[in-house]
Amino acid sequence: MTSESRLYTFSPETQEKLRKFRLGTSRAKDPQAVVYQIDKHSLEIAQADGETYTNMQELADELPDHSPRFVLLSYPLTLPSGRLSVPYVMLYYLPVTCNAELRMLYAGAKELMRNTAEVGKVIEVTEAEDLESIEEKLGGAT
Repeated sequence: MTSESRLYTFSPETQEKLRKFRLGTSRAKDPQAVVYQIDKHSLEIAQADGETYTNMQELADELPDHSPRFVLLSYPLTLPSGRLSVPYVMLYYLPVTCNAELRMLYAGAKELMRNTAEVGKVIEVTEAEDLESIEEKLGGAT
């Protein structure tokens, strides 16, 4: 057992939501995103608002300006070869304006969240506006 898994926790309900989201979005026609946060007192990682976002602009509007978040994203796109792909990634949203305590809190849980959510890749995002160009970061055809 790693030190992160002893420090941070996931409720059985959250683990089931993570599994269902991963399995349920693999054939989605639209982007699907859910936001997770860490409770500073209990150190439990849980879904922030119960929403599943399908619009990157709405998601960007909902992300806080001064607090990090983990965003699980399933994003259907067409590769330069013309093939359809649905990458499942974690966006590690870490705004430059957040304080050192929150930065450390989320940095310590990043790998645990990545492994528990079973994402293929972690993409660091410092500004909510970066979500508008996420397709480029995922390697889609422009």
